[in-house]
Amino acid sequence: MKSFLKSLKDSQKPIQAKLQSLTSINAQPLTSTNAQPLTSTSVQPFSCENIPGIPQNGNEYSKLLGHSLYFFEAQRSGVLPANNRVPWRHNSALTDGHDVGLDLTGGYYDAGDYLKFTLPLSWSLSIVSWGALEWFDGYQLSGQTGYLYDMVKWGTDWLLKAHPKPNVLYVEVGIDTVDHDYWGPDTGMPYPRPSLCIDASRHGTDVAAEAAAALASASLLFRTKFNQPDYANLLLQHAVDLFNFAETKPHQVYTVAVPQAKEAYESSRYDDKLVFAALWLFQATNQIGYLDRAIHYFNEFSQDEWTSAINWDDHSGSNYILLAMLTEKVGRDCSPWKEEAEKYLDGMVNQKHKECHHTHGGLLWLKGDSDSASLNVALNISFALLVYARHATTSHKTRSYTNFALSQIDYLLGKNPLNKVYVVGAHHSSPKNPHHAGASGGTDIGNISHPPVSKYVLYGAVVGGPDKKDRYNDDREDYARSEVTLDYNAPFQSLMAYQVMHANYPPPYLAY
Repeated sequence: MKSFLKSLKDSQKPIQAKLQSLTSINAQPLTSTNAQPLTSTSVQPFSCENIPGIPQNGNEYSKLLGHSLYFFEAQRSGVLPANNRVPWRHNSALTDGHDVGLDLTGGYYDAGDYLKFTLPLSWSLSIVSWGALEWFDGYQLSGQTGYLYDMVKWGTDWLLKAHPKPNVLYVEVGIDTVDHDYWGPDTGMPYPRPSLCIDASRHGTDVAAEAAAALASASLLFRTKFNQPDYANLLLQHAVDLFNFAETKPHQVYTVAVPQAKEAYESSRYDDKLVFAALWLFQATNQIGYLDRAIHYFNEFSQDEWTSAINWDDHSGSNYILLAMLTEKVGRDCSPWKEEAEKYLDGMVNQKHKECHHTHGGLLWLKGDSDSASLNVALNISFALLVYARHATTSHKTRSYTNFALSQIDYLLGKNPLNKVYVVGAHHSSPKNPHHAGASGGTDIGNISHPPVSKYVLYGAVVGGPDKKDRYNDDREDYARSEVTLDYNAPFQSLMAYQVMHANYPPPYLAY
């Protein structure tokens, strides 16, 4: 999110002058212990509104899972369904796409503003779908499968609209120079909202591949978990077309064709996304040729020895894990892939990578990547660790990966030097002022700190997180710490599904 935060910072300089599978590849059978309510007998959970569908009693991780799904509903654009649970979210952006003769309404606003981006949305949908394929029982135990269905489909339905032709993909709706001059509810968002695309003459390898991965992973979810073969087939056909489009040469990142997106989501690579998409298409189609394509691209672009964070911009770490698991699944020699995956994960857990260390409070920190989204770095790595743990080459590594991932979840949920919970609405220590125009209740772009406490609780939102000294400033203007986005919540939601299934102790915040 560094480029996006830079855009917000630049747009607010005047303000500062006045005053930011595989379906069951890692599933484990549930036991009676796993299913026990994880609540404290001595400390009552933090009270919150009685939101329909959110578990009010029992397993606290189920409540957190439900709240994350609520957050995604709070990010909806377009005509809202009759069962909308977010009273302050309205029908909005109802003319999106009209400038190009299309209906591009719907989908999700990316963050605390009113812009829509295909690249981070697609990454978020892939991680949510992947996590649901791994830990679907967590959603079932929590009574959240219907909300999961709606959440993913709201995103994939928009991606289908954004892909009107095989070689056309809309990658952004709205423009930061207009949107970031406004602070207020969705009923007053500024116009124009231009629709920006890539096509055969203005290519974008990275975003086309990213969307292909999202639709392929979602197709597997709808086919195997929701028994929706027709919709799964539709998603898969679009995924195949998008991957073919992504493979078209010359390869280039999409911001060459759409420079307007540079201030928000400037992608630095496309090679990792070609691998990621091919691996998901292999899983969705069972066509071995896609696995071969993934390996070809991995070798062509020399993706070994990578040590950066897993996020919307870099998928190398997730590719190591998928390659290790999928080659093992089909009976190929998986040892070189496991070696690569474990070298990457060991570096994160044991601080072996040059730019990696753990804060005094125990949070994983990667220089550069963690500066503006520290929790996202930790949660994405935790997701990767828990997905891969059962495939590790030794039982010691399995325990090490699992324990470290759980330590990062615990940090998020209150086991940190501030005893702070970094999920909005989960506890009295949760942030009260996420950087979110709609939830804030404010209307003054010159003073986004008013009101001093957000008017509406953005339940389930994961904020950017603390700095490298474990400090956190609950300030809307400190967007590097207080920002909320789709991709921050994607790994969190999947990790909560895992915890519903496997945790044998309640969240740390119940002790405070």
